[in-house]
Amino acid sequence: MHLKTTKCNNFCLVATPVDHEIFGRPQIREQFEALFRAFDPGTSFQFFKSFRRVRINFTDALAAAEARVKLHKSDFNGKEMRLYFAQSVHIGSPRLEPPKPEKQFLISPPASPPVGWAQSQDATPVINYDLLCAVSKLGPGEQYELHSGTTNTPSVIVHVCEDDSSEGEDETAEGGKRARPKIIQTRRPDYVPSVNQ
Repeated sequence: MHLKTTKCNNFCLVATPVDHEIFGRPQIREQFEALFRAFDPGTSFQFFKSFRRVRINFTDALAAAEARVKLHKSDFNGKEMRLYFAQSVHIGSPRLEPPKPEKQFLISPPASPPVGWAQSQDATPVINYDLLCAVSKLGPGEQYELHSGTTNTPSVIVHVCEDDSSEGEDETAEGGKRARPKIIQTRRPDYVPSVNQ
């Protein structure tokens, strides 16, 4: 496992928020760079237009600290400029490590699973014996209430089907097939608006 560490880079400042004209007008850019080159002539700049940020790279850490102290929250081209030390993030290894061998069989196309790998067994299904017992005691046309309704929720009722021994009664004249039984929809509880005061 690689640890992620963050440390401050003493040689680099980030200026934010930067006036948008720095990215389009060379005169404004030169004025901006001159502010920091007064502290260190070897300063280099990286302009990030979409983030409205400028990264300022110094060759001396003391020059970077002095520039931050003197220019932080200063006015440039009518806007307040803030300066922060850049942070570098280290994630343990400079290279991306290959996956562990036990996970490699999940890569498509699948290779052979590792030695000793076994498929996990499905759990035993949960059977509600109380419900089965209650339904077995019911006769045709009777019902069993699983959940009683409240003002906000409907009740859940199990209906036992009628005995289908008399096949001739349900047949339709034209097709010879049984008509589908009518499904009775559960009535939705009445809506009671709640007023928050």
